[in-house]
Amino acid sequence: MSLTEQFLRQIPGQTLDYLRFADQRWSYERNDDSNVVSVPLVVENSNISVGEKNYDVIICGGTLGILLAAALQRQGWRICLIEKGILRGRDQEWNISRQELTIFLDLELLSEAELEQAIATQYNPARVSFHQGYELWVKDVLNIGVNPVFLLETLKQKFVEAGGTLFEKTPFTSVTVHPDGVTLQAGDKILKTRLLIDAMGHFSPIAKQARNGVKPDGVCLVVGSCAKGYPNNETGDLIATFTPILHQCQYFWEAFPARDGRTTYLFTYLDPHPERFSLEFLMEEYLRLLPEYQQVDLGQLNFERFLFGFFPSYRQSPLKMPWSRILAVGDSSGSQSPVSFGGFGAMVRHLKRLTFGIDEALKIDTLDQKSLATLQPYQPNISVTWLFQRTMMVKMNQKIAPNQINDLMSGVFKVMDQLGDDVLKPFLQDVVQFSSLSKTLPLVNPKLVFPMLPDVGIMPLADWLLHYFNLALYSGLYPVAKSFQGLENQLSPQQKYYYHRWLERLKYGSGNDYQG
Repeated sequence: MSLTEQFLRQIPGQTLDYLRFADQRWSYERNDDSNVVSVPLVVENSNISVGEKNYDVIICGGTLGILLAAALQRQGWRICLIEKGILRGRDQEWNISRQELTIFLDLELLSEAELEQAIATQYNPARVSFHQGYELWVKDVLNIGVNPVFLLETLKQKFVEAGGTLFEKTPFTSVTVHPDGVTLQAGDKILKTRLLIDAMGHFSPIAKQARNGVKPDGVCLVVGSCAKGYPNNETGDLIATFTPILHQCQYFWEAFPARDGRTTYLFTYLDPHPERFSLEFLMEEYLRLLPEYQQVDLGQLNFERFLFGFFPSYRQSPLKMPWSRILAVGDSSGSQSPVSFGGFGAMVRHLKRLTFGIDEALKIDTLDQKSLATLQPYQPNISVTWLFQRTMMVKMNQKIAPNQINDLMSGVFKVMDQLGDDVLKPFLQDVVQFSSLSKTLPLVNPKLVFPMLPDVGIMPLADWLLHYFNLALYSGLYPVAKSFQGLENQLSPQQKYYYHRWLERLKYGSGNDYQG
């Protein structure tokens, strides 16, 4: 019996079956011989008017959609939220930095007391460490664990009390886009709305149809657990390695205290090649290496739950919706960084921007494809991270030095640590800024960079240089764009809408949304 079978079968429920079900989806993504997978046809256009509408906005996908639903309901709109199961947060905390949580106060979604109650754990400091390389410690970065059960239940109650409509156990089926609205089929319900928001995540059928079945360019595989029985440790790991390249990939680790034990993750970056290993294999590696990582015997641990999944990412992001009146948000939109897991952190980061942008679009009824596309614009500070993801990935049959990735990561983080928190902390929170990047790159030892260039390739490098140039351009244009704010009163409502989207595009695309 494997370690995976031995330990996952100890957890009540069907944990091992769920792992193997996730593996089937991962196998499907990587084993298709073509460059595309079958496309779900769930969206169609109609020239017929939809007539009277039940709602201003319907949001599909409740787990993170409730954040936006609650915010838009407070703006006075008729919001409907549909969820295929019961809207309930997972047991595992969501990690984030405290400053990012102030958005819930700014949007009046939570009181200060409720926000403090939502925080399940806090820890300091956190480590960044690489095999045979550099180690550093930071404070107040992703060190807050939010209780998803409390947070979502609180927002759910407030949403319904404010007049919002929630349909649970109502799976999305299909949608028809009309000139004046949208008709949604969800379970046995037919609903009509002005705007449909897709918050169904990476595997949304709407997003898959919009991408026309194109396979992801990169995938992050993650396995982990929360367990009791570890020696007392109030510190965390943001990213750590203690092995060279194994099985054509670099293993990265993460750990932090949780309210019911200690959470540890093993993750790695891959392409969806048919010969890539399974999630079950990675779970076996996790259990094999966990004792060495945490200096504990597996027999000492009492596992509360196991965690696993894979997260696709696309170079052509954010997703360009080919329809009017449909907007993708969160992971459905592909607007998260390819080196992060997206999810809660990415949704929170853009919650205020999306709330006020959607509110403005509804007020002036500018819900066509072109106008909605400005709510999910190209962001060069996200696009430049594609090269970082590529340098942390090993292609199948590619031969590189066993410690090449560790050496490069160690060299880069050593430079950023020496440059100080203004450079280091935004990067650790997945915010890339031109000033920080331009300070860091010239100081990295060329001997660490040059061996990777042939493996990266000329075209990806040229593509990265274009994004780097745009990052510089956005950084320079943002203060210029802000200087026009005094002239807003001279603009028409339509012109104001586009000016605000341009300003946000420059702000977020240059990393100027970061709050340290």
